[in-house]
Amino acid sequence: MITVLIERNANQQIDSFTMSGHADSGPHGHDLVCAGASAVSFGAVNAIAALCSVELDIHMEEEGGFLRCGVPTGLDNTTYEKVQLLLEGMIVSLQSMAEEYSEYIEIK
Repeated sequence: MITVLIERNANQQIDSFTMSGHADSGPHGHDLVCAGASAVSFGAVNAIAALCSVELDIHMEEEGGFLRCGVPTGLDNTTYEKVQLLLEGMIVSLQSMAEEYSEYIEIK
């Protein structure tokens, strides 16, 4: 199962997210839940880099199954709000997946 852990600060803004595990909803290379979760998360990370000129603090394992992204400190308010909006959009997409495929992905 893929577990997505969203860490929020006291203002309920996203500080980081961690995705770990494997969906195992199909054979390797044909796992649609894994592919969807990867596309949504990497799409958000790439959108933040391209649209906000912000590089998240990224840690991942080479063999897959683990991605942790943190929002850097010191961003101006406008940029920070844009980063938050893109991350919230990512969460909405992942929650939609979790509603349909709850046996393969969960959001905490």
